[in-house]
Amino acid sequence: MITFNKAGKRFGTLDAVKDFSLDIRDKEILGLLGPNGAGKTTLMLMMGTV
Repeated sequence: MITFNKAGKRFGTLDAVKDFSLDIRDKEILGLLGPNGAGKTTLMLMMGTV
């Protein structure tokens, strides 16, 4: 299980990700959808460092 609670990422004064919370349980499949610049890649990079 992976849990994020109010995680965030900032680039200078820009909040790329703000107050992100998520629970991923065993054997659960996750998909991220959103427009360009929404922070999808940033979230994946944040999850990869856990």
